[in-house]
Amino acid sequence: MKVHKKKFGIKDNQPVYLFTMENNHGLEVSCLNYGCIITKILAPDRKGNVENVVLGFDNFTDYEVNSPYLGAIVGRFAGRISEGAFQLDGSNYKVAQNEGINHLHGGIKGFSHVLWDAEIIEKEHELSLIFYYNSPDGEEGYPGNVEMKVTYTLNNDNEFMISYYGVSDKITLLNVTNHTYFNLSGNLKRDILKHELTIDSDAFLELQENLLPTGNIINVENTVFDFRNGREIGEGVKSNNPQNIIAHNGYDHPFLLNKNHQQEIIVVEKESGRKLIVETDEPCVVLYTGNNLGNELSFYGTASRNYLGLCLETQHPPDSINHPQFQSSILQEKQVYQTKTKYLFTIESM
Repeated sequence: MKVHKKKFGIKDNQPVYLFTMENNHGLEVSCLNYGCIITKILAPDRKGNVENVVLGFDNFTDYEVNSPYLGAIVGRFAGRISEGAFQLDGSNYKVAQNEGINHLHGGIKGFSHVLWDAEIIEKEHELSLIFYYNSPDGEEGYPGNVEMKVTYTLNNDNEFMISYYGVSDKITLLNVTNHTYFNLSGNLKRDILKHELTIDSDAFLELQENLLPTGNIINVENTVFDFRNGREIGEGVKSNNPQNIIAHNGYDHPFLLNKNHQQEIIVVEKESGRKLIVETDEPCVVLYTGNNLGNELSFYGTASRNYLGLCLETQHPPDSINHPQFQSSILQEKQVYQTKTKYLFTIESM
């Protein structure tokens, strides 16, 4: 296995580095120490062609200025918080209102737009990149000094793991995820509308017009939100279900998972044969189907358009602090936050 490091840009007079981990089967994962951004994943198709399967940019400026969180670690709180306001332990807090009056993905900088320290760990059949960031008390309005550690690990079984660790010196909120946009066609040859997705989930969270949860939990039965036996993404894009329309003709919804670390999320692109299996210990996954990517960007020379990538954001429910019936994202003082998501890249036989 190999790991490479090269300079990719400059941020606040500090170098931004691009790291590339490569296993013995042609699987490569490239990422930055800026936002822990995954810039590229090269994976073989059924015929052995190794191609990129995520959205990314070939220059730092686009990540700094234009990126819709491509490949980034987002936090302290992934997803939205209503009106950027919450109460903890009797105190009221206001966090950055960076999506209208609401808070999104940790704020203006959050974890996604800052430099992290990086350490390379090399083993015979496994490579790891460990990223460290200390978020000071009051950053983006959140209480507590938070020590964060995110570990990216690639092994020779074509597994890529993301491990999250955090601890705070005050009660706070912590709900971290990765925002990679996947497209298994390879080098963005096709959009994701014919990607077949399976999610072991009986229920999803209903959304308001502003994409915040209403608080209602909806059964997937007899809807295009039923992914238990697999369905193409395009079915939801064409659907007249009010929830698909609210999400700008697609999905931007949290699905409550029935099980963990048991192949609970599977994506297949039949033409290439690529198959991605996602396993996590998180209670839900937010499926976002790139409904608002638009046409103003370019990903490695391919013009952006809606539905060019899909995100599988493993996390706790959005706005959970304002919905007591949702699983909590409150982190107590000195409590350890720890979670893990695994991505297995494989091939579906004909």
